[in-house]
Amino acid sequence: MGPNYDSYAAKMRAQTMDGIDLDVVARFADMLCPRNSRILDIGCGIGNTVNALRRCGHDAYGVDPTPQVLDVAKDLFDGSWFRQLSADQLSLGTLNEHSLPEQYDAILMTGNVPAFISRGELRSVFDFADRVIRSNGVLIVGTTSNAHGGPTDQTDILKGTSLKLVHRFADWHLGSYGSDSLWSVSVYARTAQRSGFGMPDGIFVLPS
Repeated sequence: MGPNYDSYAAKMRAQTMDGIDLDVVARFADMLCPRNSRILDIGCGIGNTVNALRRCGHDAYGVDPTPQVLDVAKDLFDGSWFRQLSADQLSLGTLNEHSLPEQYDAILMTGNVPAFISRGELRSVFDFADRVIRSNGVLIVGTTSNAHGGPTDQTDILKGTSLKLVHRFADWHLGSYGSDSLWSVSVYARTAQRSGFGMPDGIFVLPS
């Protein structure tokens, strides 16, 4: 028996309507991105992260292969933000076909999405991110550490790309990652030393 997407969509809708805080991924991504960034959430579910990033002023979009969750996303939020696409369908061609931008400051794949897709699909996400993130962009992957698609699989897949691991945390609050960490948040970029942004938030440099 496959996943009960109707039940999952109903549960997430109820949590959203009850005001449960589901924005932690968006806060993490917002911290790593300059103002007005372009962000793509792969496996966006009912769209909470996309909505939260939009509230922060980012140009965010979500893709998901499951119509049940996308129906909720389009009901709760702006339907123009979402597309029905699976991980292995992502390419420059499909971005154009679905009127999505071709370059991004961040790609997200969180909420255990890597555990529910094949190794080939996970590789296709890394290859896709390698092509479409900007020079200072990031790929952010959050998933259960010891599950299929966790850090071990990611490290192996990484070898075929120009991306590098620049951070790994045990949670969305920058907890230190270790061999016993149940959760992993991995940040990949083309360079281990990302440059700063033109106008970083909260920096007030005194004149010399």
